[in-house]
Amino acid sequence: MLNRFQVGHLGLLALTLGGLGLISFSWNTWTRFGTSEPLPQDPYIQVFFNQTETSVYTDPYRDIRRTGDDLEQVLIDAINQATSSIDVAVQELNLPDIAAALIDKAQAGIEVRLILENQYSEPWSQHNLNWIRQQDDYSRGKYENLFAFGDMNGDGRISQDEAIQRDAILMLRQADIPIVDDTDDGTKGSGLMHHKFMVVDNRHIVMGSANFTLSGIHGDWLIPESRGNTNALLQITSPELATAYTDEFNYMWGDGPGGQPDSLFGSPKPARPLQTIDLPNSQISVHFSPHRADTPREHTTNGVIENTLSQVTRSVDVALFVFTDQGIANALVTNPQLQLRTLIDRSFIYRYHSEALDMLGFALPDHRCKYEKENRPWDSAIQTVGYPVLADGDKLHHKFALLDDQTVIIGSHNWSKAANHKNDENLLIIKNDVVAQHFKQEFERLYQQAELGRTEYLIQQMRKSQEKCGG
Repeated sequence: MLNRFQVGHLGLLALTLGGLGLISFSWNTWTRFGTSEPLPQDPYIQVFFNQTETSVYTDPYRDIRRTGDDLEQVLIDAINQATSSIDVAVQELNLPDIAAALIDKAQAGIEVRLILENQYSEPWSQHNLNWIRQQDDYSRGKYENLFAFGDMNGDGRISQDEAIQRDAILMLRQADIPIVDDTDDGTKGSGLMHHKFMVVDNRHIVMGSANFTLSGIHGDWLIPESRGNTNALLQITSPELATAYTDEFNYMWGDGPGGQPDSLFGSPKPARPLQTIDLPNSQISVHFSPHRADTPREHTTNGVIENTLSQVTRSVDVALFVFTDQGIANALVTNPQLQLRTLIDRSFIYRYHSEALDMLGFALPDHRCKYEKENRPWDSAIQTVGYPVLADGDKLHHKFALLDDQTVIIGSHNWSKAANHKNDENLLIIKNDVVAQHFKQEFERLYQQAELGRTEYLIQQMRKSQEKCGG
């Protein structure tokens, strides 16, 4: 059976025959089973969603048969195809099977380099239950799930044998896989090393919104109904695009672990202008964050998003974990004819600095009863704004927009000031009809199960605000 990368080598033939009407090329038709009408895939840009309803797989850890693309297997397939090099830059990695695949390749002589956010660059199994109970709610929930995942015999402790089977970072460090984090520049860390990408053989890129984690791909260990945070991964074959990602990787890598503090994280990296790359039937523009505070708005990633949105003529569908950039919201309000639908994660949608409130024509104060500066609630409020109803434990973690059903904005980059000026991020703007249809299908799936407009949850938030701050 052909693997995903071999499909890329068939791209020119497929495109030629497809243009002549002789074949209908679809990777899904070769690999999927038990699904309903999966969409065709472009041979150079393949799209995967961990909660899609057009494919089925078995969670390799929880042994749950569920709908969705197995994003971990997409990553492992990419790793297994490597013949010379694998560069991984991801905020967090805790999946043992990915660690094992990287170790196998390193032991076979393939160069493997890994960059992580400093909060997740050390083994989690070094922490006991007492330490976990002392953490904040978010960290406590994360580590309780990891501890339960690692406690394979249920005795309330993580043995060394269990740790080496379940703790991905411990596995990688014991195998001497070189790891750099955002303290290797001599600081205490950047805003966030928030990338989620992998470059294989200087030719193939896997990127998107997913961290390489249980909760980011499969689901929370302690919540059987969880299906993982909604995420996308794209697998792209393009040496030119791979070079752009490798350049970004090398800025952060410097001379590697244990060397000089010459790694560049955050805004000290040099300015990297928007770069546009042509592929058969596609045009891809790539941009990296963050940017110095004095960078002209139009040269920042949020400025690029804003400019791209200004060119839309009909519709914008947005699915974001966080949307707090006022400039982008202001760009959207200037086109009253635009058909705009926006989904934001339930945990962020009604925070005082969320642009969803602007779209709904509301404003809420912060914990000090103060309103966000430059806040601009829309005079002509829209009701096509809300949050999808997801399984317990799952978040809307997407960072994508679909423009005129033709262009996709996708990456690790949340639409926020932090992503623009503090975090290490990447963003792609892809003009490709086939790719766009995948994101259209995903958005419609989420929108059909969304709470929109003046929801009961919003009313509750407004009441709490009035009780505390008056008005």
